[in-house]
Amino acid sequence: MKKRSFSTTFLFRELSKGPENPWDTALSGRTINSEKCNGITTLELCAGAGGQAIGLEQAGLEHAGLLEIDKHACATLRLNRPGWNVIEQDLNTFDGTHFKGVDIISGGLPCPPFSVAGKQLGKKDERNLFPAMIRLVDQIRPRAVMIENVRGIMGAVFEDYRGYVKKELVKLGYEPGWKLMNASDFGVPQLRPRVVFIAVQKNLTEHFSWPQPSDIPPKTVGETLLDLMAANGWKGAQTWAKQANEIAPTIVGGSHKHGGPDLGPTRSRKAWAVLGVDGLGIANEAPSADFAGIPRLTVRMVARLQGFQDTWQFAGTKTQMYRQVGNAFPPPFARAVAEQLRACLSRPRLIRVAG
Repeated sequence: MKKRSFSTTFLFRELSKGPENPWDTALSGRTINSEKCNGITTLELCAGAGGQAIGLEQAGLEHAGLLEIDKHACATLRLNRPGWNVIEQDLNTFDGTHFKGVDIISGGLPCPPFSVAGKQLGKKDERNLFPAMIRLVDQIRPRAVMIENVRGIMGAVFEDYRGYVKKELVKLGYEPGWKLMNASDFGVPQLRPRVVFIAVQKNLTEHFSWPQPSDIPPKTVGETLLDLMAANGWKGAQTWAKQANEIAPTIVGGSHKHGGPDLGPTRSRKAWAVLGVDGLGIANEAPSADFAGIPRLTVRMVARLQGFQDTWQFAGTKTQMYRQVGNAFPPPFARAVAEQLRACLSRPRLIRVAG
């Protein structure tokens, strides 16, 4: 078992069932067939570069539409999936009338309103899009909702706001729940705590359970990136990989107001330095054969640490690409949750016959 220098015991202690988490984690050993399930569709909000969209696709869900306001992220989605219905529009002005009948509303709503790295303005932050999400749920009435956000939203300061979101969804006929999980529990080589909000129609409540963490530990940064670091023949690649013998700290993408092409604030950069990575910037390419010093990661390397497949391309400048990658919901993590949701929605519907 590979060791982890970043303790997850405190962050990810199993939450007991209660008002904010009405479901158990899936039973150990339970397996779900990932073959495509016809007819289960999703409208994704704030789709970004497609991290969650890939995970949902891998779980067998079909995309009815992907809404995103950032033109560079929209270009990324269209570049990789020309057949997807990518809608470049502000969520606050989006009319979901034409999407009535969609099974799931999914998405990763903006994190800055709730991030501990920001001012935590919550509902007072102009970037808070939970009200817009609730409006669309009311308008479309999907069978389920799946929203990702930062762990900060589970803080005591936002208890009343979580209660507000729950109350609004309950009024619409849903059973909501929140759970803090880590991407590393689903094979992603990164300490990336994220909160997932699930709401299902009340007649489906007993059929949903949270995903079970994998028994297989994620690869280390060195194991994950060795071939990319050695791509230009760097002689020190093997030695570097041995030093980078832990999973990565949380990759920080920043916001449109703040954040550039680097690996985060001082605390994050110190954690990267322990792994032999210079976090002050993002490199254009892998180290040369005779490179001496501490290497920087490329956008492709960061994307792999986020769980993106190497064939997924990103549009825009280096800063724009890195921001897309850094803000993504890792595909393997999204897939694990989506498979549980798909299993819930795939339950046979019982028809009562008169007489």
